[in-house]
Amino acid sequence: MPVIRIIHRTSLAPSEAWLRLTDWERHGAQVPFTRTIVETAPPTHVGTIFTARTGVGRITFDDPMEVVVWRPPEPGPAHGPGAGSAGLVRLEKRGRSVTGWAEIEIRRSPAGGSEVHWREDLRVRGLPRALNPLVAAAGRLLFGRALARLLRP
Repeated sequence: MPVIRIIHRTSLAPSEAWLRLTDWERHGAQVPFTRTIVETAPPTHVGTIFTARTGVGRITFDDPMEVVVWRPPEPGPAHGPGAGSAGLVRLEKRGRSVTGWAEIEIRRSPAGGSEVHWREDLRVRGLPRALNPLVAAAGRLLFGRALARLLRP
């Protein structure tokens, strides 16, 4: 059960970073051999269900997810009264093979732009615990690369 943590800074405003990171179809385009299928009508809300399907040919696996927390960032000044609040989306993984959760939190950066905190608890059924460090390293690499691509200005 490795927990993957990534912090990424971007010049994008929190609202723009939020739009890019919660466009579920774009996630699939950033992960090799993956496409995302949204099964719930837009807009995204608590209860939205989508599946990341990864594979080549007939060899595929599904990673179905449900949005269980949906709090877009609120606009406002970076500091002081009326400062905007951070955005948070939490996904619960509901698959047979892949379970766990993922959170994306977007905070306004005092230096301008945004700071994105990606946290993921990734569990692959049948995988020995001894492989957790390898799974965590691969997850940081894969998700970090996808995050950077999704936030490219």
